[in-house]
Amino acid sequence: MTLHIRQPLAQAVIETLIEDTIFAAPRYAPYRHAMKRALDMAIVLFVAPPIILVTLLFAALVALDGHNPFYTQLRVGRNDRAFRMWKLRSMVPDADRLLARHLAENPAARMEWNHAQKLRHDPRITPIGRLIRKSSIDELPQLWNVFIGDMSLVGPRPMMMDQKDIYPGTAYYALRPGITGFWQTSVRNESSFAERAEFDSAYLSQLSFITDLKVLMKTIRVVIHGTGC
Repeated sequence: MTLHIRQPLAQAVIETLIEDTIFAAPRYAPYRHAMKRALDMAIVLFVAPPIILVTLLFAALVALDGHNPFYTQLRVGRNDRAFRMWKLRSMVPDADRLLARHLAENPAARMEWNHAQKLRHDPRITPIGRLIRKSSIDELPQLWNVFIGDMSLVGPRPMMMDQKDIYPGTAYYALRPGITGFWQTSVRNESSFAERAEFDSAYLSQLSFITDLKVLMKTIRVVIHGTGC
C-alpha cells in the first residue's frame, strides 16, 4: 500500500523538477500567472489616450506614400500559438520581395541575416520608417496585442513563424511575447538570433514585479536615447 502511494508522489516530484529545469520557473507563481496580466492592463488603459493620438498622427505620415500605414504579421505566441502582431509600417509595401532579392545579390547581407535575422542597413526601410523605428513609435500598435492578451509589456521579442526551427530554447514558449524585454533593452544590435534564447531563459528565471518595473524603466531610457531599431 505504501509503495503504491509513494510512486505517484515520486513521479509528480520528478515531473515538477523537469518542468522547473526546462522553464526555470515554478509551476505556479502569483505574479507570473495573475498579477503580471493585471499590471499590463492597468498600464495600457492609463496610457491609451495619448498613445492613440500619437499613433494616428504617425499613421497619417506613413500613409503619405499611398499605402496602408499599419502592418500585421503572424508571430509565435505563448504555448506555440500563432497570433497576428500589429505595427506601424516602417518598410516599403513589397518588403518581402525586396529582401529576397537583396539577400540573393549580397552574400555579406545574407550572412548577416542568417546570423542575426536582421540587417543594419536594411534597404526595405522608408525614411519615415527610420524615424519611427529609432524612436520605437512603430511598436505602439502592439499595445492592442497586449490589451487582447496576445502579448505582454515585458517578455521575449516576438518570434516569426519561420524562426521556430532555429530557436535553440524553450523559455520563449512559456511566456507571452513582450513589447520590451531583456533582449530589446540590451545588446540587441550585437547579438545573434540564437543568443536571444539566453535572454529569454534569464528573464523567465528572474520574472517578478520588480524585474518588470526595472525593464520598463530601462526601456524609457532606451527610447529617450533613440537606440531602438
